[in-house]
Amino acid sequence: MEKSVRRSCYKPCQVTSLVTLLCFAFLCLDYLTFHGKGDRDMTHPNKESADPCSGRYIYVHDLPSRFNDEILKNCTSLIKWFDMCPSMVNEGLGPRIDDSRGVLSHGNWFATNQFLLEVVFRNRMRQYECLTNDSSLASAVFVPFYAGLDVGRHLWNFSTSVRDSLAQDLTNWLADRPEWNRMWGRDHFLVGGRIAWDFRRQSNDVSDWGNNLMFLPESKNMTMLSIESSSWNNDIAIPYPTYFHPSSEAQVLEWQNKVRTHERRYLFSFAGAPRPSLEDSIRSDLINQCKASNGTCALLNCGYVVNKCDDPVEVMNVFESSDFCLQPPGDSFTRRSTFDSILAGCIPVFFHPGSAYVQYIWHLPENSSKYSVFIPEDKVKRGHINIKQVLSRISRDAVLSMREEVVQLIPRIVYADPRSRDHKFQDSFDTAVKGVLKRIESIRRRVSDGKDPSSGFSDQNSTKFNMPRTA
Repeated sequence: MEKSVRRSCYKPCQVTSLVTLLCFAFLCLDYLTFHGKGDRDMTHPNKESADPCSGRYIYVHDLPSRFNDEILKNCTSLIKWFDMCPSMVNEGLGPRIDDSRGVLSHGNWFATNQFLLEVVFRNRMRQYECLTNDSSLASAVFVPFYAGLDVGRHLWNFSTSVRDSLAQDLTNWLADRPEWNRMWGRDHFLVGGRIAWDFRRQSNDVSDWGNNLMFLPESKNMTMLSIESSSWNNDIAIPYPTYFHPSSEAQVLEWQNKVRTHERRYLFSFAGAPRPSLEDSIRSDLINQCKASNGTCALLNCGYVVNKCDDPVEVMNVFESSDFCLQPPGDSFTRRSTFDSILAGCIPVFFHPGSAYVQYIWHLPENSSKYSVFIPEDKVKRGHINIKQVLSRISRDAVLSMREEVVQLIPRIVYADPRSRDHKFQDSFDTAVKGVLKRIESIRRRVSDGKDPSSGFSDQNSTKFNMPRTA
């Protein structure tokens, strides 16, 4: 039957049969198009929707080595006060920690220097699953410049021109690249392993701190991720590196179970030293209250003579044994200790919104009362607050609930071992990249809506460090 129909199609005399057959075919096609489209899309998605990297591709600039690798070669001079070379091992994670006391879990624990975030981040980026060599496909462009290590080696006894030299060189190099012209740099981002204020010197006075990287015209179009943001909108804070760099989800779960069930002998603890040169510092007040707490507070001395805070095992041991960990501002608003305490399952107690709530907006919950306690620092300074009494009034059920929130945050505030492809959990790097992509996509939408993409992008926000309403 099929052969006879086909033969008839070639006979010019049978026009009527041919027209009838064609009409039937078109009717069938129309029916399938109308009734079968949804099922086909679910079963056989188009190429774009099937691509798991769609909207996530990142292009990494191949910078000349003077902007990164050559800086590391002079590791003895990166920070005036000590040799950074031992910290460079293990892809910037530092040497493995010897834990003969069993304070830590079986896993990847390293003595990571807090200023090596940009090295750790770059090495994690090398394992990112959606890298592309075709910049036209990229949703974001990463600039692997070691900004913090560059400025850190020139902070003391160097002219402003020396401090600014490599930053100016970088922005000139970027502006000459074809990738820059697509969004004039607004799809570019870089990482600084120091606080953002170190990149925002506002005058050419040699006594002023830092360099002018983020005040350069090109930099105003880029987003900087750093361990502490400034009041400018294109500065975003991401967590300090901790000592734990898991290579698998199993290591994370093991550690979470350990801190969830660990015996906590102290109501609260403080790891730090006084700041007598800072008039508004409340550290001395906290130390005095801790000493007067009749054994309910653990004090870890971080002074110049005896500094136990340089020992990761000592730090983690105190925090693991405490319900609450005091996190006052230090030389700046933020502290690495905040993330050490979260890692230990210890509920952080903050005294200024700039220490966490307005900083790590991509990594910490918007409702800060779920995982932390806030005590206004001015009330501590005036002697109106007894910290032991405040914390003792929190019910046991509330403490357990807050601790669980803290424990659940652990994967998002650690940086996975950059040498592992098997971590299979969203770490601090993944969360930061997700935030960058979302930020850049919002700029693209502004452009497509005919709005000025520069409006608010890098403006100074005078209210940025005010207490959030949701806190």
